[in-house]
Amino acid sequence: MTIDDFILPFSGSFSADNCWVRLARIIPWEEIEKDYVFLFPSDRGNVAKPVRMALGALITQTRCGYTDRELVQQITENPYLQYFIGLRKLPVDQIFYSSCLGQIS
Repeated sequence: MTIDDFILPFSGSFSADNCWVRLARIIPWEEIEKDYVFLFPSDRGNVAKPVRMALGALITQTRCGYTDRELVQQITENPYLQYFIGLRKLPVDQIFYSSCLGQIS
């Protein structure tokens, strides 16, 4: 996914020089996903979030020092963070709840 794949509702565009866009380019998301997917068999419990969403949220929280609630709020409000965690457009519904992040913080 590139920044051109993210659909902005106001016909704007992202800056390729943004720190979250640059960081997203250097992380090998697909390679990590190949290893990550085997940790969560589809026949057991809830389906796991994609690694880009899970790891991207953890990286964001660690780099910015956000609490779980702050992390969810920042991702909800910031299209660059939404792109960083792998979303293709602004979400209509909440992506995840802070209560789901207990293992991150």
